[in-house]
Amino acid sequence: MDAIARASVSSSARLRPCPRLLRIGNNIAAARRRLRRRSVTCAAAADDIAADVVGLFDAAKLTVDRFVESGMVVGLGSGPASGLAIQYLGTRLRRGSLTGILGIPSSTISASEAEKAGIQVSSYEEGTQIDFAFTDADVIEEDTLTSVIGRRKTESGEPSFMEEKGIVKSAGKLAFIISHEKYVKGVEGSIPVLVKSANWIDTAEEIDDLFLGDAEVWRRPSVGTAGPLGGDFPLVTKEGHHVLDVIFTTPITDLGKVAESLEKIAGVVDHGIVSNIPSYVVVKLDEEVQVLDEKSSVIP
Repeated sequence: MDAIARASVSSSARLRPCPRLLRIGNNIAAARRRLRRRSVTCAAAADDIAADVVGLFDAAKLTVDRFVESGMVVGLGSGPASGLAIQYLGTRLRRGSLTGILGIPSSTISASEAEKAGIQVSSYEEGTQIDFAFTDADVIEEDTLTSVIGRRKTESGEPSFMEEKGIVKSAGKLAFIISHEKYVKGVEGSIPVLVKSANWIDTAEEIDDLFLGDAEVWRRPSVGTAGPLGGDFPLVTKEGHHVLDVIFTTPITDLGKVAESLEKIAGVVDHGIVSNIPSYVVVKLDEEVQVLDEKSSVIP
C-alpha cells in the first residue's frame, strides 16, 4: 500500500513540471539564478503534494482498519481518498485479515477500482442494507460535520452525488475521508442541486431570489464551461433532470439551513448537502490522523 501512495505522489508531482534551463541572450548566470529559485518553488510544491497524498493514504488506511469488519456490506465512495481506501481494502482481503466483504460502488469508477482490488461487488438498489460506507467530500463544515458532495462529474457526465447520497443514507455507519483543507468553518463555492427539467428556469430563479447577493445559479453543462443557461449542451441526467450549481461567493454560516431551504422549493429533486446523518470525518490534522464525530470532537 505504501507503493500505492508513492506512485500517487510521483504522478501528482509530474503534473507540475519544472522549467528547463533556457539560454536568454547571453545572460546565462541570470537564467541559472531564476532556475534555482524556480527549482526551490517546484520542490516545495512537490513536497506539499506528497504530504497531501500521504495524509489521504493514512486517513484511508485508518478508515478501513477502524470501521470495516469481516462479513460487512461496505459502500464504496468516489474520489481520490476513496480510491486509496478501496485499494487498501483489497490488500487486506488478499492477506486474509478481512473476509466476506461485499462492496456497493457509488460510481463506475469505484466499481472499476473495486474489481481491480479483487472486491466482490453488487449494484445499489433502494433499500439495500449497508453496514458501513466511506466516501470523499468536496468540503465539510466544522462543528456540524455537514458535507457537500457532487461537485465532481463521473465519466458518464452524471453528477456524482445521486447514487452516492443514496448509499450514505442507507449506511449504518458513515465516514468521510478528506484532506485538511476541506475541513472549514465557512463553506464557499458550488452546491449542486438536481431539478426537474420542466420549468427549470422558474426553479433557478426562485433559488436565485432565495440567496440573492450571496450566490449565483448556473445550469451545469455536459461538456466544457458555460454561462447560467448551461450553454448549447446542458447536462441532462438519465432521469431527465438538470443540475444547477448554486455558487456561493460568500461563506455559508449554516449548511443545514441551506439544505432545508432548498428542499422547500418546488422543482428541487435533491441536492449535494449531506446533513442530519450521524457520520465520522477521518482527516489528518496537526500531523496526526484524527477521527471526528458529529460533535467535532476527537474519538479516543
